[in-house]
Amino acid sequence: MHIRLICPVPRASRHGNMTSALRWSRILKALGHRVVIEEKYTGANCDLLLALHAWRSADSIELFNELHPDLPIVLALTGTDIYQDIHEKPETQRSLELATRMMMLQPLGMNELPPHVRDKARTIFQSARQTPGGHQPSGKTFNVSVIGHLRPVKDPMRTALASRLLTNSSRLHVLHVGGAMSMEFQTTATAETESNPRYTWLGEMPRWKARRVMAKSQAMVLTSLAEGGANVVSEALADAIPVIASRIPGSVGMLGEDYPGYYQVEDERDLARVLTRLETEPTFLQELKRWCTDLSSMVSPATEQSLWNDLIQEAVQAKALAPTTA
Repeated sequence: MHIRLICPVPRASRHGNMTSALRWSRILKALGHRVVIEEKYTGANCDLLLALHAWRSADSIELFNELHPDLPIVLALTGTDIYQDIHEKPETQRSLELATRMMMLQPLGMNELPPHVRDKARTIFQSARQTPGGHQPSGKTFNVSVIGHLRPVKDPMRTALASRLLTNSSRLHVLHVGGAMSMEFQTTATAETESNPRYTWLGEMPRWKARRVMAKSQAMVLTSLAEGGANVVSEALADAIPVIASRIPGSVGMLGEDYPGYYQVEDERDLARVLTRLETEPTFLQELKRWCTDLSSMVSPATEQSLWNDLIQEAVQAKALAPTTA
């Protein structure tokens, strides 16, 4: 099958959407499909359109439906789609209507969809492979890693702020990997590294190096204000690395409602409390590690590939049976 995968960012982009698009392309090619990634759909022939981002790809979805009303559209919903745009932008709502099937990265996103389109949505957790050697934290300091570009939705400096509240006896050190998406964040992270002995901004790294930093940490901290289903959580689970996360639906949908490693969003004091427990209570650290070990099968590459195969086949069959959407 010939699939056009619409990812509305430039091919060279550092944006997480392109990372997802490239991985999905590899999965679909492994399933025997021909995949072409484009920033927008311009009318070329294909058998199925896979569009990432309901709002940013809205024009592509509309054009494909106009030119090929008998062919299936699979819509990959982002966190911005689910927790913002579908509630505010008519173009996003139109994309939901035109999609033959939709996929999201964690099941709690289903609650945000209009009830009449929920039966078209499926959950596919992003997969990750174990890093060579797995989780091998350094014993010299109690490192925690923050992996993600510095932009507002990631609340990127929250862990640094929390580290300033720890006791003098703490050995905790924050290793922050990610590029600054603005000059303001670059200045802030540089100044924090110079003034806070518990924090080091390492800047942008290739993914394999970032994963090595995480694998040598005692835990990974995710401070986001919103997520569709963070790939870095999948990577942590693949290595059974304990996760400390802001309590947002995108993380609860992956880790579970009762996961003990949450802190309250934008609250560095609560984060400092959890980090203190992590460092000083071995039973708490082991509890998180056991929980993440139990979840590791959820992010198996074989599972993700199988679910993508099911989704594509289901979309083709559903479109063949459905009336044309105008």
